[in-house]
Amino acid sequence: MSYLKFEKSKLVNLEYSLDRELLRTNRKGSYACSSIIDCNTRKYHGLLVTEVPEIDEGKHVLLNDIDATVIHNDMEFNLGIHKYAGGVYQPKGHKYVQDFDAEDIPLLTYNVGDVVIRKEKILDNEHDRILIRYEVVDTSSPIKLRIRPFLTFRNVHSLSKANMYANTRIEMVRNGVRLKMYEGYPFLYMQLNSEPEYIHVPDWYYNVEYSEEQARGYDYKEDLFTPGFFEIKLRKKESIVFAAGIDEMKPTGIKHRFTSLRKSRTPRLSYENCLINSAQQFIERHHKTTSLVAGFPWHSGSARYTMISLPGLTLSIGDVESCKKVLNTYIRRMSGPMFPSTLSVDNEQYDQIDAPLWFFYTLQELEKADPRINIWEKYGETMKAIINGYGNGNMGFVKMNDYGLIYAGDNDKPLTWMDAIVKGKPVTPRKGMPVEVQALWYNAISFAIEKAEENNDEEFIKQWAHYLDVIKSSFISRFWSDKGYLADYSSTKEVYWDITPNQIIAAALPYSMLTDEQKEAVVKTVKRQLLTPRGLRTLSPGHPEYQPHYQGNQFDRDRALHKGTAWPWLLEFYVKAITSIHGTEALDEVLELYHSFEDDMTNHGVGTIAEIYDGDPPHDARGAISFAPSVGALLQIRIIIQELLVKKQS
Repeated sequence: MSYLKFEKSKLVNLEYSLDRELLRTNRKGSYACSSIIDCNTRKYHGLLVTEVPEIDEGKHVLLNDIDATVIHNDMEFNLGIHKYAGGVYQPKGHKYVQDFDAEDIPLLTYNVGDVVIRKEKILDNEHDRILIRYEVVDTSSPIKLRIRPFLTFRNVHSLSKANMYANTRIEMVRNGVRLKMYEGYPFLYMQLNSEPEYIHVPDWYYNVEYSEEQARGYDYKEDLFTPGFFEIKLRKKESIVFAAGIDEMKPTGIKHRFTSLRKSRTPRLSYENCLINSAQQFIERHHKTTSLVAGFPWHSGSARYTMISLPGLTLSIGDVESCKKVLNTYIRRMSGPMFPSTLSVDNEQYDQIDAPLWFFYTLQELEKADPRINIWEKYGETMKAIINGYGNGNMGFVKMNDYGLIYAGDNDKPLTWMDAIVKGKPVTPRKGMPVEVQALWYNAISFAIEKAEENNDEEFIKQWAHYLDVIKSSFISRFWSDKGYLADYSSTKEVYWDITPNQIIAAALPYSMLTDEQKEAVVKTVKRQLLTPRGLRTLSPGHPEYQPHYQGNQFDRDRALHKGTAWPWLLEFYVKAITSIHGTEALDEVLELYHSFEDDMTNHGVGTIAEIYDGDPPHDARGAISFAPSVGALLQIRIIIQELLVKKQS
């Protein structure tokens, strides 16, 4: 049996199958995503979602969906499925589904009477194109296959509505048609490898509903445009490949391209393979840059999450070059000591105060993965620019105070990773001195001094070495509690003692201001109050503001995001903290945490790890179906396990 296989009894249960989504990406910035029975439940779903730089910097749904109809013995069986008002699903193609296999490429098998037909999808990794193969496995007589595409041509964050401005005219191309619904968009080429009959019947399908958007309190009804349909006759063992992309293909090359791409795929035969495949899906190479998408299907790039997840997504699987290329992408876009929060050109912001400090952690991991690299020679100027910039306070909203600690504040704008805003106000303000920022600051200076000493940079050493004792003394004095944990943040006048997971970072970084006894106390507090099998809660359940579930409308979700919701990426630092204290004695606990996520391979985002989970059992997956820091953290933990096993055997 396949590692990622779903049987008919589960697939026909819409409550089960619609809650499981499958994502595939290419390296050019395109993706395909839907539920495992190909019923779109989000506005972010689509068979070809791609960038259209002529319109904006976002992603756009060109090909929303396809309905395939099997015509056999003068009877029609529509394999598609869409949701309409009142919980009505029409057509009901899921009732014909026999099984679904996502081990290699997504494969749905349908059984219609004595006809068995397979549908396989593959996203071209070099072109903005989806290829779909329909193969007649069994039939008593030839069938006719009708393929009807549904188009939207809109940004993923919006919805399409029927209108008089849409271009409904098609142009014939080899074995297909091309269409451009609105100016500024590229043509969408829809072709088959064998010549079909095309019937042009332009029409709108009104008020298709997206259940996930409805549950999240957003607009959820969309009108889909179909230009017409293709028909082609097929016999037993025959197949046809449908290609939809922004470039025309030679029909004779369509089937060959599908076969070639299929052979190049790494099967998801195990938990480890799923994580590695998932890691590769976040990397985008285009416009002469290499970057990471923070999560799918709605996140874009993020400097913070790039620096946090980059070691796991690249270095842990031996992809050192991609790590370097991503770092170079952000270095080229720096302003003073800050990285751009996103790589957007239209809306540049430099307000993630921790991202430049996470950069040092990434460099520490890079050096471990590539011991030959001279970090100071390659990145020393960037390291000095960040430290000097924070020390001088030349960004205005972030600066080193008289105690050597980093103070950050910009009115009501949240600057740390706990950045949810409700009604214009941050849910977790943290204006002042956040605990993890101080830990990252100390680690950054310590690492920079180490590299400066190796390279005889006396000027930098003289400027910064004496601050280490000052920072450490100030930090312990202000943040350490005799109850055995660290404060979450401090303003100039008050210390906030909420128990949050941010303190674990202070116990986990290579250079820590904590003694082993203090580290162990922090670990015990975090384990007792915040640890779950799916990540660390963002607030102790004993706190009156604790939110056990992340659900409801945007207001409710944002209120819960950092008030109890569990985040998997924090487990990397929990594991590093416990192993720095207990070494190989922590192996069993680390193994249990790592393997606890294997059950999630067939939930939420199939074959990947979600962004967040409910703080309370059963810890349901929430948020983005695939999140870079979550996947990166587990791959980092995998490396730690390998290191512990080697130590235990030696």
